[in-house]
Amino acid sequence: MSGQTYLIGLLFGWNLVVFGLYAVDKSRAKRGKWRISERTLLLSAVLFGGLGALLSGHLFHHKTRKLYFQIVWWLGVLIDGVVIFALLK
Repeated sequence: MSGQTYLIGLLFGWNLVVFGLYAVDKSRAKRGKWRISERTLLLSAVLFGGLGALLSGHLFHHKTRKLYFQIVWWLGVLIDGVVIFALLK
């Protein structure tokens, strides 16, 4: 396996983890349980997890009304795209 393939796999895996974080937080919110902090959710999204956060947020209708989450999600998607482009170039 090449280094590029490995790094893209890591990026994909991290986005799955971020997707799961948002899903778990939504589930906990519905049940009135302890929540994952907004700071953690935002940092995980901007640090190479934008696509997972965006998809999970919209699928589970979680944090979609907060403009700063939308901005961070799209910034994270842009960062993901730039990284993938740089790896494939």
